[in-house]
Amino acid sequence: MQISKSEYLMFLKHPALLWYKKHDKNKLPPVDANLQAIFDAGNLFESYAEQLFEDGIKLGFNAYSEYLSLPIRTQKAIQEGHKTIFQGRFETKDITCICDVIEMTGDKSLNLIEIKSGTSVKEENIYDLAFQCHVINLCGYEVDSIQVVTVNGQYIRNGEISVRELCNITDVTVETKELIPETIELIAQALEFAKRKEAPAVDPPEDGEGDLNSWLDLYLFNNKVEKGSIFDLCWPKNRVAQLYSMGINSLKDIPDDFPLSPKQKLQVQASKTDQMILDKKLISDFIGEFQFPLYFLDYETLAGVVPAFDGLGPYKQLPFQYSLHVLREPNGELEHYTYLHKENTSPVDSLSESLASHIGDEGTILTWNEKFEMGCNDLMAKISPKHKKLYKQINSRIKDLCVPFQKTWYVHKDFVGSYSIKKVLPVLVPELSYSDLDINEGAGAQRLWMQSVIDQKPGLDKEKILADLEKYCELDTLAMVKIYDRLLELASREDSNIEVDKVEEIEKLSLF
Repeated sequence: MQISKSEYLMFLKHPALLWYKKHDKNKLPPVDANLQAIFDAGNLFESYAEQLFEDGIKLGFNAYSEYLSLPIRTQKAIQEGHKTIFQGRFETKDITCICDVIEMTGDKSLNLIEIKSGTSVKEENIYDLAFQCHVINLCGYEVDSIQVVTVNGQYIRNGEISVRELCNITDVTVETKELIPETIELIAQALEFAKRKEAPAVDPPEDGEGDLNSWLDLYLFNNKVEKGSIFDLCWPKNRVAQLYSMGINSLKDIPDDFPLSPKQKLQVQASKTDQMILDKKLISDFIGEFQFPLYFLDYETLAGVVPAFDGLGPYKQLPFQYSLHVLREPNGELEHYTYLHKENTSPVDSLSESLASHIGDEGTILTWNEKFEMGCNDLMAKISPKHKKLYKQINSRIKDLCVPFQKTWYVHKDFVGSYSIKKVLPVLVPELSYSDLDINEGAGAQRLWMQSVIDQKPGLDKEKILADLEKYCELDTLAMVKIYDRLLELASREDSNIEVDKVEEIEKLSLF
């Protein structure tokens, strides 16, 4: 039994992940297209970061036979005098690792460098490097220094990518070497666990150990859970692990004295009573602040670890598309305007000019999660200063339509503690559905636009993708219009209200 670096990290997240990787891979949650896109972005950053190291030789593998031969090829490269090696592999009988970069400092000494596409060094990176360091030591080499290359989140592209400005390098030699004794013990535990013949129980990780989200993903992939189960409980999810350990399966069975956050208490109350919780006055006052005409605005954005255009930084969200529904007066005719950028060029100027021609100088602009749209507006104003006045004026008029749900003025058990529009819409406006669309979530919209327009990835039907994007973005703003209509209706109803417990000093009303 031999475990790799990635398998060791799986063990640290949840031991069952390692066991299933070795004995029953079908039990592991699959890598979907959006997660694969994140991996691909990491590989792209790695290809840039490698340019920091001169005269490097890249080994790696494209087939299993090449993987098997990689340790021999690594030793051969060292013997031939190569000073910098990318994707070399070291192994012993029990453990093996592939190193992003090694720099030979002597016949039996080297520097170890890990490349990570995050913007800071994380604790798991140190565990990763401690594992590598131990393997290298067992192979007879001394590790002099240990570094992590990460993304410089402050970098702004101006012309060709500057690799040295894009990357930060952090020395982690001391903390990594201090972790090696613990790593040796953990490796022994991982090897023993991997050799077990029977499948392990998929129980929640102990406090302070493992990764809760990894357990949740593994459990939910392999178990059917009923609607209204404890797995629907909103953040923080550590309460789910506690309830599971107590043998409680349903939200309705959670004891009244079980410690929950205020938001969780309302979610559980709505589930137990099967009643919506509605504060009509707060909602009515909120809607009463809107000024006509009303503009319902939504962006779809591009983002990447390596900025695609000038003025962009790593991971910054830049709109390539908008949808705008306009209601000029109460009960007026609904208008719709849209823009979708279709070329591999910066969309800022053309999108801004299109938006300026439709959004007007007066009236409330409604978004869903205003922080996101306002951040996009600030970014476009920086990239194109001639539109600064436009976006400053737009941001001054924005109101967030998700506020009644975010602030729990309206709670329904089928929101499952979320204020996402994709959870709210099916409850308030069941006749509209994202499930009918080929593109039905933001990460997929971003991925497919970038793959078809920027990367021009072979095999994709660009015209269909663009048409699907039009439908998806339009539904986002139409959904806001319909939710607004529904809130108006609910706030004006004459139904009897029953006062329920106060939560965080906010009085809640239960509407039958």
